[in-house]
Amino acid sequence: MTRPTDPVALTADLIRCASVTPSEAGALRLLETRLAAAGFQCRRVDRGGVPNLFARWGAKGHPRTFGFNGHTDVVPAGDTAAWTHDPFGAEISDGYLWGRGATDMKSGVAAFVAAAIDLVTDTPPEGAIVLTITGDEEGDATDGTVALLDWMATEGERMDVCLVGEPTSRERLGDMMKIGRRGSMTAWFTAHGVQGHSAYPQRAQNPIPALARLVERLSAYPLDEGTRHFDPSTLVVTSFDTGNPATNVIPGLCRATVNIRFNEAHGSDSLTEWLRAEADRVTGETGIRFDLEVKVSGESFLTPPGALSDLVAGAVEAETGLRPEPSTSGGTSDARFVKDFCPVVEFGLVGKTMHQVDERVEPAQIEALKRVYGRILATYFA
Repeated sequence: MTRPTDPVALTADLIRCASVTPSEAGALRLLETRLAAAGFQCRRVDRGGVPNLFARWGAKGHPRTFGFNGHTDVVPAGDTAAWTHDPFGAEISDGYLWGRGATDMKSGVAAFVAAAIDLVTDTPPEGAIVLTITGDEEGDATDGTVALLDWMATEGERMDVCLVGEPTSRERLGDMMKIGRRGSMTAWFTAHGVQGHSAYPQRAQNPIPALARLVERLSAYPLDEGTRHFDPSTLVVTSFDTGNPATNVIPGLCRATVNIRFNEAHGSDSLTEWLRAEADRVTGETGIRFDLEVKVSGESFLTPPGALSDLVAGAVEAETGLRPEPSTSGGTSDARFVKDFCPVVEFGLVGKTMHQVDERVEPAQIEALKRVYGRILATYFA
């Protein structure tokens, strides 16, 4: 048996690549080198200036193909002076590996890469393993995993199931996995009034009260009470602004932004129709006209509990002693794209420090995560 691949060292090497989205900074080149040396066929699938890596071990189109998905891009470090350690230094100190991407999600990528390399080296399976790794998850997410899946469909590549290595655990490694995600959409309202002097409001048409009425109604409306696998949908007002520094001027425009996280009781089209109808209702009451712009980040989806979630849960319990709770909580991930290609489940580290100053992870947790992924692979190909 060859020497096991060290996922902690690989995580550290990846952290030292300052791959702030969409910069590649050597992270994918590092992985490509390691995977190619283990017999993976690697292909860069860059699109729109975004770096992406596809790697496959085994026969193309094999009917037993297990996939992993992850990203090596990270959010900016912010004020580096506020960090206890260099955010791209990957120092191990006080029982932690420190650095941007330590939890989200260079550790997850390192763990599944290490598990895959060890499996194909020591006990080559009857089947194939596919790794799809992007540099665009923290960015616009239009030319990352989407580009990889588009390319795979064109080239006849397949994944029968996929595990996304995002941090999913809540308090302890193993306590939660994701079997779906809520949909996400953002709506921008612009209320059009008539500018005027605040001493003569009868000569103007103030858009502020009308927009305030609209967002209050939207905020107070109960979208639903939740479903079997999803919490209630939510609407949050994230911005309200006139851009007006003058105290004696009634503005002609006022803008507000709302973000909706929705379960499978809704689709983005029906929610957009509702937003438009509520705006039209306020227009009828006030005479203020509204423009509406909507951006959909993803629809809600669910991988019904079954063979894949049982496989992941069994491996997690065997290695951690915890049976992970199947959840659909949290924000979005690239699983929202993978679900159109094959069944997908997410499992990874505790994500408490992701995107924070002093992002860090215990090295033992990375090693445990590699064992979980290794057991998942071994069981899948058994």
